Amino acid sequence: MKASLALLLLGAGALAVDELKATSFISSADTKFGATIEGTGVDKAGEIYAVSFNNDLPSAGQVTGKQQLLYKASDSKAYVNGIRFNTDSKGAEEAYIVDAALHQVYRLTERQTSDGKFAKADVFCKDEKMLQPNDLAIAPSSGRIFLSGMNYTSDSANGDGDLWTCDSAGAATRLGQFYRTNGIEVSPDEKTLYLSESQNKGGAVVVNRILALDLDASSGAVTNKRVFVDFGKLDKSADTDIDGMRTDSNGNLYVTRNGIGKVAVFTPSGELSAYISTPSIDFVASLEFGGPSGKDLYMVGKCKDDETKGCVDKYSADAAPVTEVWNALRKQDFKFWALVKSVQLSSSPSDVGGTRRTTFVDGTVQVHRLLEFSELNRSLTYEIIGSEPPIGSLSAQHTIKVFPVTADNTSYVQWSSDFSSEGSLEAVMDSKYKKLEALDDLAKSLEKK
Repeated sequence: MKASLALLLLGAGALAVDELKATSFISSADTKFGATIEGTGVDKAGEIYAVSFNNDLPSAGQVTGKQQLLYKASDSKAYVNGIRFNTDSKGAEEAYIVDAALHQVYRLTERQTSDGKFAKADVFCKDEKMLQPNDLAIAPSSGRIFLSGMNYTSDSANGDGDLWTCDSAGAATRLGQFYRTNGIEVSPDEKTLYLSESQNKGGAVVVNRILALDLDASSGAVTNKRVFVDFGKLDKSADTDIDGMRTDSNGNLYVTRNGIGKVAVFTPSGELSAYISTPSIDFVASLEFGGPSGKDLYMVGKCKDDETKGCVDKYSADAAPVTEVWNALRKQDFKFWALVKSVQLSSSPSDVGGTRRTTFVDGTVQVHRLLEFSELNRSLTYEIIGSEPPIGSLSAQHTIKVFPVTADNTSYVQWSSDFSSEGSLEAVMDSKYKKLEALDDLAKSLEKK
């Protein structure tokens, strides 16, 4: 049994987030996809698909299970760039594939049980005024699809990105023009549309942000445009492009960082909760949830060790039940932590104002005071009020919080520390590495159960 764990350290206004680690799923040695792999989609069985099958721009193929062809456009000029599956009003499975070169979207229907391919492919919507489209998202309740596109220039202008919608009959409508747009996603409740927007200046990428817009899934109307995340302000990575985006069932948004081998994870309120590192891929292009439980995150991009090929990494969010993880932490005895020798509590673990005397195996003794405890939010906050030997900074508040990741009670742990400006870098880093060891020990203890 596994627990998904993360660490936040806040020190003198700076934010550092521990990376969760994906593992290689398809390597350069066994891939059948080319360097332009992206545009992932998932069918109702949980199988993952992507474009650039056999390194062929008009082709899309299956990633999980057997790597095989799903669809190839009949026009050799086609450049398929994104896939989304849906269920129509009669319960039949269908798929939509965007064609960036021919400014259109294909609709695949009549799926065959024998090989999983679709017997019929038609142009669903098309408009020559579309910049591409590059990517797509679906509002299942109305059957509407939403499309992003871009015109990549050295100096971006408003209009180098666009947003379109096609209704269930295939009628295309432009919803707006932007700077360069790419990733696009609809929230699970279909009330928010997320759209990436980037800007170039003098040939350099200088802005990368995510916009949020209020969405009417029935009419396709979008209003109340606002900045959801600005990476320049968040972590000074404005020069790293956003590519594909996906939400999980709880509305958390997963965002590819194309060039630094990471996926950033945000809560629905826009709070950064984690980074997921991709060992096989620097230029993460797209991602999708799939697998039997729908909790496995597949991330695709050109292979780090052979940039002529497309690789796939996987992160499993199949974590320990939230109640089990919280029970291990709420007692505050830290029996799972190898560095702790003993813990003495002055009162009940939930008594605010109570103290905890922790003796570490190296002889260090610290006294912690509980500042806040919430069973409802599965969180606790404490401060260090004494230490022998003394540490570099006592003026800090530490919060442990357990989040449910998916609808089936799996979990994610966040351990944050808010240091005063007087806190030394040495104290901040020492706190970070000790917490990392504790989180690793917690995960190992839960795996044994």
